[in-house]
Amino acid sequence: MEDSQQQLLLHQNPETEAIPTAKSRHKLALIPLVFLIYFEVSGGPYGEEPAVGAAGPLLAILGFLIFPFIWSMPEALITAELATAFPGNGGFVIWANQAFGPFWGSLMGFWKFFSGVINLASYPVLCIDYLKLLIPALSSAFPRYLSILLSTCLLSFLNYTGLTIVGYTAVALGLVSLMPFLLLSLFSIPKIDPSRWLSLGVKNNWRLYFNTLFWNLNFWDSASTLAGEVEEPQNTFPKALLSAGLLTCLAYIIPLLAATGAIPLDQQNWVDGYFVAVAEMVAGKWLKFWMEIGAVLSIIGLFQAQLSSAAYQVLGMADLGFLPGIFGERSRWFNTPWMAILVSTVISLAMSCLSFTEIISAVNFLYSLGMLLEFASYLRLRSKFPTLKRPFEVPMRLPGLTVMCLVPSVLLIYVILVASKAVYVISVLLTVFGILLYYFMNLCKSKKWIEFRNVGDRLEDDEDH
Repeated sequence: MEDSQQQLLLHQNPETEAIPTAKSRHKLALIPLVFLIYFEVSGGPYGEEPAVGAAGPLLAILGFLIFPFIWSMPEALITAELATAFPGNGGFVIWANQAFGPFWGSLMGFWKFFSGVINLASYPVLCIDYLKLLIPALSSAFPRYLSILLSTCLLSFLNYTGLTIVGYTAVALGLVSLMPFLLLSLFSIPKIDPSRWLSLGVKNNWRLYFNTLFWNLNFWDSASTLAGEVEEPQNTFPKALLSAGLLTCLAYIIPLLAATGAIPLDQQNWVDGYFVAVAEMVAGKWLKFWMEIGAVLSIIGLFQAQLSSAAYQVLGMADLGFLPGIFGERSRWFNTPWMAILVSTVISLAMSCLSFTEIISAVNFLYSLGMLLEFASYLRLRSKFPTLKRPFEVPMRLPGLTVMCLVPSVLLIYVILVASKAVYVISVLLTVFGILLYYFMNLCKSKKWIEFRNVGDRLEDDEDH
């Protein structure tokens, strides 16, 4: 059973054989992977301000203390186990394909891809929301959209230059962008009044509150699509996920405690970018300016990590035969999936016309659908392949794992139920598009209209499932 599984994995990702597992300058090492995961999930406290505006300091603090345990930890543990058991590009697409067959693998891929590229569109928008406080001209329509277009194209080109460069860039960006929050926390200490942490919101917006928590603490599994590019993934992934988890939680809770404790609560002011105003109130304009720069650097890191994940997911789907072979083509100069990067960039630009709140709502809805399928895939794989070699394994039996997946699943269902009508329409249309595209790709394979990779292997897999 295990041998056949390993052979199937090699068929799905032939580059597993072609690329040696020994150290290589093209492989991601531990520290770059830690910061790529950190940027996949967080990128720092930027963007957590609406949680205070939606429910007040107390619930915001409790949310960022409790939510990682009931949501982030199960997702990270599942990612560590499955990414080491199936260390190929594609990540969760491979998992759903192995668990339930090619239709569900394809649907998982489209849900996660659309949520990823829509999320990608949020970063230039968030960046402009910060910069317009310093440059008011960016508030008007044409300068805003032009700046989004230019920044998106420039950052996409940086991603094209190689994952190793992106990884070490993420390390530098992470360290520099966190510095102003460290200083904010230190300068806030003499001004902190602990009673301010107990304040409840005058008017609570639960949809915004949960969407903000969810958006700031999800995407732990996104780095799994890079598993084929990681040095010794069986050892590296669990260590990277643990380190990134600690870094993310501390980066959220410490500045939040400092800011909400140091200044009186004015709930309506706690919107995206408000940390900049808090920095000025606590330490002066110099820290405000530094935090603006830090926000831009953090968003660059977020963009790079998300684009890398989306692009290598597309590459993995091409290797699996879900997409035409051209989507798996790599650059001759940088060995990066150039077509996948291009497609992801174009779609994110098309989505950038949405507001930041609309973007994260659509992202959360599609991501919730994908995560429900991912939890089901995980439980199915534990049951279907009990003897499969798992370099990292969550130390629980199936009943305990079911409970572990059930709690975050309730949150996922809640996120889906509170979505707006516009989000439902967008999500249904994208889901229908993904289903139709799956059957159209199968027709193209059978008629040989388009060149695909591993078509013979995929047809055998289809028969097996």
